[in-house]
Formats: sequence, structure tokens, C-alpha cells
Amino acid sequence: LLQYARGTVTAFAPFDARADAEALCKAMKGMGTDEETVLKILTTRNNAQRQEIASAFKTLFGRDLVDDLKSELTGKFETLMVSLMRPAYLFDAHALKHAIKGAGTNEKVLTEILASRTPAEVQKIKQVYLQEYEANLEDKITGETSGHFQRLLVVLLQANRDPDVGVDEALVEQDAQVLFRAGELKWGTDEEKFITILGTRSVSHLRRVFDKYMTISGFQIEETIDRETSGDLEKLLLAVVKCIRSVPAYFAETLYYSMKGAGTDDDTLIRVMVSRSEVDLLDIRQEFRKNFAKSLYQMIQKDTSGDYRKALLLLCGGDDE
Repeated sequence: LLQYARGTVTAFAPFDARADAEALCKAMKGMGTDEETVLKILTTRNNAQRQEIASAFKTLFGRDLVDDLKSELTGKFETLMVSLMRPAYLFDAHALKHAIKGAGTNEKVLTEILASRTPAEVQKIKQVYLQEYEANLEDKITGETSGHFQRLLVVLLQANRDPDVGVDEALVEQDAQVLFRAGELKWGTDEEKFITILGTRSVSHLRRVFDKYMTISGFQIEETIDRETSGDLEKLLLAVVKCIRSVPAYFAETLYYSMKGAGTDDDTLIRVMVSRSEVDLLDIRQEFRKNFAKSLYQMIQKDTSGDYRKALLLLCGGDDE
């Protein structure tokens, strides 16, 4: 597994899978569920430990922990607890499967996951998707999308981004000029150039390209994308650019907009909080505080309620005031 050190959720110690399984069983027994116990255990153990608890639960009681959670809990709180029980790559594979099934594709989910995951993570997601659903993720996605949006998704799914090994300034200059000519200088945009360069060059190379682009054109690359493209392609290109600049800043913004204004986009809130809790949620919190003049903790507190709120705040892991 890929190792990260900027998560809010880490391995719990001293850990006893059987004791946790017993406590969960007791919490869900008889009349009424003790939600507090459920959320305290599941938000403070890491994913690997949650899998051990599920396994101990089955061994001790002959029951499936996830099935029990589904039958005992309801609403957003249930969705959050069940999401915490999914292994990381399965979590992404499952989210992608649901984004492309049935009527209407959820482009937002495809964009968020494929723009932000590392090439190694994308490879792993594809493997897990194949094992779990006996289907090829790329085929499924191409079946449900079209045009330049589809092409950029396919490029990202190849997970062949150049490795970060030193930056060639001549190539930086060349790429920046190509993008300038393909966007600002062209009547109609040459999307192919944006797709190839943004989808395949290394992260450190692209960061330099963005600086050079600004020097050449007088615009941030985001401004050009905003003006020259539209719809799903625009959103995906912007997500890729933001993730190249800073994945935590991208997720801070995603979380902010999931809660800003009327109504909360709980699917996005849950997806980001769960998927980044062991990766970079500490960095996301920092970016959030820096860019939105309030802490993530405060915004969750204001925007959610009940056990759902308690669990999200535990995952958040602290206030940054």
C-alpha cells in the first residue's frame, strides 16, 4: 500500500479487534442502537483495523458487520459508517461504478477521483474494479462518456504520467507556447493539446509550465481554460490543473463548495472526508483555513447535525482556529 503521513486517522493503539467486534455487537443488540459507540470505534480505527474488526465480527458472531450496520443505522450516518468500512481502492472503485451506472452519469465523481489520484492509485483502482465487478473500468467509462471529456478521462486512466525526474526548461517553454497557441491565440480551441500535455507530463514539469504560461500570456492557465472550454471538459481540465498545483487545496475547495450555500452535497462531503482521512486531511484542513477564512471543523459543525456530525468531526480530527 502507498504510505501517507498526513491523515487525521492513524492506527489505533492498543488495538484489539475482538474487543471492538464485541463492543459493536453489543451496541447494535436489542432495542435501539448505541450510535455513539459505533461512531467512536469506526472513526478512530484506520481502514486496515476496520477490516480486522469485520473479520473478527464474522468469526465471533457468524454475521456480516456491514450488513448489521446497514440494518441498524439510517440516512447519511449509515452511508458514512458503511463508507468507512470499504477498503480504500474498493471505495474508489465502488464510487466510480455508481457514477456510471443506470440513467445519467455522475461526471463530478469521475472528475474528482481521476483528476486527484496518483498514477499508482489509478492502476490499483482499475485492478480492484476488474476483480470486484468483472468489468473493465475504461470500457465502462468510454461507454458512458463522449467527446474531449471522454478522451481526457481515458488519458488519465492510462496512469502513464511522466515520473518526476528533473525538469527540462526547453520543454517547459515549448509546452507553454503550445498551450498558448492552442488556446488564447487560436480561433476555436485545440483541446487535444491541452489533453495531451495536462494528462501526461510530470507534476513538477507542469507546475513550471503554468508559471511560464502566465509569463507568456499574462493569464493563469485556469483563466484560459475557463474562457476557452465549457461543460464537463472544462470542469475536468480545471480539476487536473488544481490537483497538479496542490491536491490538498483542490480538496479543500471541493469540501467548501459541498457545504457552501443552501443544502449540503453530502455525497461529496462523505466521499472526500472518508477517502482523504488517512492520506492528507491535515493538509486539506490547513488549505481550507488559509483559503476560506474559517476552519473545516467549524463549517462541518454549522452544516451537519446529529451522529453524522459527531462522526465527521471525529474524522476531521480537530479545529484550526
